[in-house]
Amino acid sequence: MSESIAELSFLPMQAADLDAVLAIEAVSHLHPWTKGNFTDSLAAGHWAYCIRPQVDQVVKGSYLDPDILWAYCILFPAVDELHLLNITVSPKLRQLGLATRIMAAIEGVAAQQKMPRMILEVRPSNAAAVALYQKIGYEQIGIRKNYYPADPQLGAREDALVMAKSIKLEA
Repeated sequence: MSESIAELSFLPMQAADLDAVLAIEAVSHLHPWTKGNFTDSLAAGHWAYCIRPQVDQVVKGSYLDPDILWAYCILFPAVDELHLLNITVSPKLRQLGLATRIMAAIEGVAAQQKMPRMILEVRPSNAAAVALYQKIGYEQIGIRKNYYPADPQLGAREDALVMAKSIKLEA
């Protein structure tokens, strides 16, 4: 799939989107967010977006169908930084550069909103995500000990790498 095939459309996540979001979440994460986690984020006013192909490029029944959810993200705007809480691309659409394009769009929003920094947590075991963030300029700034649930049988937890990137703001 080339860059020119489809422009991304960022649509505010609605309660009606949650079934499609949860279907992707369930097959994407060892410890997926629950419907309650998403509902709480929406209620808290986090910036939540569903990413689909733009409607003017519709090919019904294909992945260019705007009814098909490609990805989603949840962002928490703080005073001087934008915190990425969740970004997930549909498993069938991974390795196509979508996450890179989504991150560039999110960084554009941060710049528009005059937020000079993006911050996120990622599991060290999620090598693909760590590599992506490093490739696009994120640097590790810390570790959150025992941040993620890991092995339910052992009750073990996994640390989180805290990564950040400075966002260039227009003067």
